[in-house]
Amino acid sequence: MNAGQDPRFVSRLTKNTLALILAGGRGSRLKHLTKWRSKPAVPFGGKFRIIDFPLSNCINSGIRQIGVLTQYKAHSLILHIQKGWGFLRGEFGEFVELLPAQQRIENNWYAGTADAIYQNLDIFRNHDPDYVLVLAGDHIYRMDYGTMIAHHVESGADMTVGCLEVDLATAREFGVMAVDEEGQVLEFAEKPDNPKPLPGNENLALASMGIYVFNTAFLFEQLIKDADTPNSTHDFGKDIIPRVIDKYRVISYSFQDPKSGRQAYWRDVGTLDAFWSANLELIGVTPELDLYDKTWPIWTYQEQLPPAKFVFDDDDRRGMAVDTMVSGGCIVSGALVRHSLLFSNVRVNSYTTVKDSVILPDVDIGRHCRITKAVIDRGCVIEEGMVIGDDPVADAKRFHVSAGGVVLVTPEMLGQVLNYVR
Repeated sequence: MNAGQDPRFVSRLTKNTLALILAGGRGSRLKHLTKWRSKPAVPFGGKFRIIDFPLSNCINSGIRQIGVLTQYKAHSLILHIQKGWGFLRGEFGEFVELLPAQQRIENNWYAGTADAIYQNLDIFRNHDPDYVLVLAGDHIYRMDYGTMIAHHVESGADMTVGCLEVDLATAREFGVMAVDEEGQVLEFAEKPDNPKPLPGNENLALASMGIYVFNTAFLFEQLIKDADTPNSTHDFGKDIIPRVIDKYRVISYSFQDPKSGRQAYWRDVGTLDAFWSANLELIGVTPELDLYDKTWPIWTYQEQLPPAKFVFDDDDRRGMAVDTMVSGGCIVSGALVRHSLLFSNVRVNSYTTVKDSVILPDVDIGRHCRITKAVIDRGCVIEEGMVIGDDPVADAKRFHVSAGGVVLVTPEMLGQVLNYVR
């Protein structure tokens, strides 16, 4: 058994690791879903928000010192973390600390991923970690960060980059690496037009997940250098990594399923089509992301709600859901819901059919409606008789229709105004 497989060795490493989740992203590709919230605050999976996945990975990995760096429209994200993530014990040195952009250095907001951490260096020095784990706050996946940190230490790396194999078209949206036989990073290009393929496989490239492990002193040194570099965009992918790979030991860490050895589940739900698809994947019989896996739970703020209810059993008015996930507080009243996901507190009224749709919290769908292949944002009231998803031309006049034909409906599009935080 090597050191990286020894649970006590790993637990000592995770205990002395500070995780920093970059959660300030605008998420503009999600269109109107991020008009009033940041991307990490977008609901996902029936009862969670995207930020819950990296936070849960930290807790399940034994990392209990966590900073969440926020910026764009962060109020709903901050409220969610305050409500759902206050169970860590400060007297044991555990915390989830919110770090909003507050112009701690001069009069600048966070200018990039590296700058966000640089502006809080005084806070991080006070925590005095041995290692710093930098995470994106807007991806859906399960990952044991402890094995990655152990790999970092055993390889003698200054920096380790989490990576996965993607097709060349997808790779254009990522930082792409070339590595040697030991996994040391030799080249790094941020969002290249022509991604460099893997040796022996011309169809795949090695992409950065936006997950990094640093030796703390090394990270601080590089952030200070970057802050003093003219014309830097202060971004890890564009500036920090390309600058250090020639002089220092930067190692790749392949994100694989520990049981199968294959590429592990990871989703960037950054577009409306990807968001819709990833949510509906969850309702399958054996989805890649199993939310029912008790060995790696996803934690969240648990609103106190009654059980879901299905009412009426007449031939033309039967409350039922088939191939569907239904969250607490929902009422399906004489309606049919097929192959859909209902978040908390959704009401679907009589003679209505909902199919292939993702319905976010607190939506009320009136009678005699027909909704197909849609994402309905939180708080929408769908008036009686409304048809959504049948006619793309008509839908495009009222709502947003994605490239893949998913119809996004928000309260504003319906002429409605919400008086609560989303």
